[in-house]
Amino acid sequence: MAAFHLLGISGSLRRDATNRKLVHEAARLSGADVFVEADLNLPLYDGDLEAAEGQPDAAKRLVQQIAEADAIVISTPEYNKGPSGVLKNALDWVSRSKPVPWQDKPVAVMSAAAGRAGGERAQMILRSFLVPFQPRVISGPELHLAQSGDQFDENGHLTSDLYRDTLQRLMDRLRAEASR
Repeated sequence: MAAFHLLGISGSLRRDATNRKLVHEAARLSGADVFVEADLNLPLYDGDLEAAEGQPDAAKRLVQQIAEADAIVISTPEYNKGPSGVLKNALDWVSRSKPVPWQDKPVAVMSAAAGRAGGERAQMILRSFLVPFQPRVISGPELHLAQSGDQFDENGHLTSDLYRDTLQRLMDRLRAEASR
């Protein structure tokens, strides 16, 4: 692999979301040569809309970004014990594409949340959402960033050695999987 192309997907639309910060920190630690952050600001999936107009351009762009990436890192918040609706909606739109762009794609999953468990439930559910797409989901180390609002410095870097070291190991495994 000449240049490592990483796609980052944050399950939060907020500009200063900790999941967005975590995706950017993952990209930095991965040493990606090319990093693209996906835009999940998509219309709600609607089969009638799809039948009348086809996939929206934003959904087509996301499918293309997934297809072009060597690997993908996804960070999900935990809303009401599960992943965000924004992330689920994006997966629903991508699922309508053939061929499936996720097939055999290396994917690292992580979560950041305000609570003590750091989005552990959301991450587990997200992993199950990915099963039909058949990517190569990295099994670990798992990163559940707890009390995420307190974990980044003014540059968006993780302040905890434990979390930073865990993220580095996860990115090292993702990059190794991408080079297979």
